[in-house]
Amino acid sequence: MKKTGKKSVRRKGMAVTIDEVATLAKVSPMTVSRVVNGHSKVRESTRERVMQAVQELGYIPNLAASSLAAAQDARIALIYTNPSAAYLRELLLGALHGAARAAAQLVIADWDELDIGAERKAARALARGVSGVILPPPLCESKAIIEELVEAGVPVVAIASGRFNHDISSVRIDDFLAAKEVTEYLVKMGHTRIGFIKGHPNQTASTRRLEGYQAALKEMGITADPALVQQGYFTYRSALPVVENLLTLRKPPSAIFASNDDMAAAAISVAHRRGLDVPRDISIVGFDDTSAATTVWPELTTVRQPISTMADSAIDILLRAIRRKDNNTKVVADHVVAHQLISRDSVAPFAATIKPRT
Repeated sequence: MKKTGKKSVRRKGMAVTIDEVATLAKVSPMTVSRVVNGHSKVRESTRERVMQAVQELGYIPNLAASSLAAAQDARIALIYTNPSAAYLRELLLGALHGAARAAAQLVIADWDELDIGAERKAARALARGVSGVILPPPLCESKAIIEELVEAGVPVVAIASGRFNHDISSVRIDDFLAAKEVTEYLVKMGHTRIGFIKGHPNQTASTRRLEGYQAALKEMGITADPALVQQGYFTYRSALPVVENLLTLRKPPSAIFASNDDMAAAAISVAHRRGLDVPRDISIVGFDDTSAATTVWPELTTVRQPISTMADSAIDILLRAIRRKDNNTKVVADHVVAHQLISRDSVAPFAATIKPRT
């Protein structure tokens, strides 16, 4: 039988070369180098084609190659102070992936419990040793840190801020729209008394999610009950007494919308302790779709915020900004990524009013 084509077989242990990536993507090796280095002068369609080839072949850039020397010079800092281990895990995975792909150096530091003066001092010191900075919440809301870094000319990308800050770039979802969609979904399932657990007041995303919840109720003709809105702080522990308060109301909610998965997991725990079945007796929804959403029972209906992908994208934005500095130009990007409502087992159609239990 005559063969009509040749099948390329890679010898075990043989590294993928930049030429092979270029061949698959139908571009030059120089274009591949520019893409993995984060250069801005590459068409988006070309960039996507190259990255698809990189992922398909499992290409790992050679850090010793001269074509990647510029990327190696990029020292990017990821500064965090986030109480959610699940959120932090997704954030770090994305940042590490982006840095490895671009052959950039990633510096990770915890700035927990710093006052404004200490934040300014830390930011000034940081600016002297890095090329760019990623600020996740709540640090992306710190005027002190942002002012110091912007004044020093260091490119900054905020991740998951509720609103765009014109001084720095951002990667975020539309928190208002996401929360509005969740609330509408619960109302369509027959729930009209929906408890809402607010996020930490030091984050604009918390405000936007509350506004989305309120807007949905108003548009669907439901009178908001202030007693159904309780303050949480994005931690499991902060939500425990809040859920107790909601479930002991004279007219308790038939559903609870928590502003993140950690607080939603706490809501499930309290419901179980009080002998309530989730979702038969009460429906519970979270936000973020972190690992916490699938490690509880029942698994959480939640909003998928692609945290890992957002951190990866932040690396690309920073590398482009770092290279623009050579031309004395500054471009601030506001990259709004898509969210997704993930339906799992923690929500059911409204059946009956929950009787408060003591």
